[in-house]
Amino acid sequence: MTDEIPESERPSKTAVKKEMQVLQQLGEKLVKLSNNELAKITIHDEHLIEALSTARKLTSREALRRQLQYIGKLMRGIDLTEIEAGLAKREEGQREQAQQFHRLELLRDELAETGISAIEKALNVYPHGDRQRLRQLVMQIDKDAQAKKPPAAKRKLFQYLKELQAAKPAD
Repeated sequence: MTDEIPESERPSKTAVKKEMQVLQQLGEKLVKLSNNELAKITIHDEHLIEALSTARKLTSREALRRQLQYIGKLMRGIDLTEIEAGLAKREEGQREQAQQFHRLELLRDELAETGISAIEKALNVYPHGDRQRLRQLVMQIDKDAQAKKPPAAKRKLFQYLKELQAAKPAD
């Protein structure tokens, strides 16, 4: 008696190729991470860690392609739940940062357009902010706009809002 799986129960060649492509793409994501980002992802397989390290050093496109195929082959035999969870957590963090950046841009634009009356809104969001500094920056934005100068004050306001966000006490 042999251990072969009947042909009707085996996955098709196309299905196997698609699975390999998915694993190679996952490996490519891991290769593109910085050292710090990669260290945050739990990888238990030493061979995979070594293969990722080797792939990061390669400069030849063809060599990298073959190494990614090898990484995909290695990943076929290991549990990927922790790796996928680590990548998902990283991507979620990036999305949250982008949303925070967008909220800061909107607040800055509202302050620049509405002027002094929008300072209360900014202070509701960041109660530890300096009202006088916000007033000065908003007034400088108006002066720069009237003098048709570059928006240096707008950039300073954005930097100040970023500082306020970084120093915001935990809710």
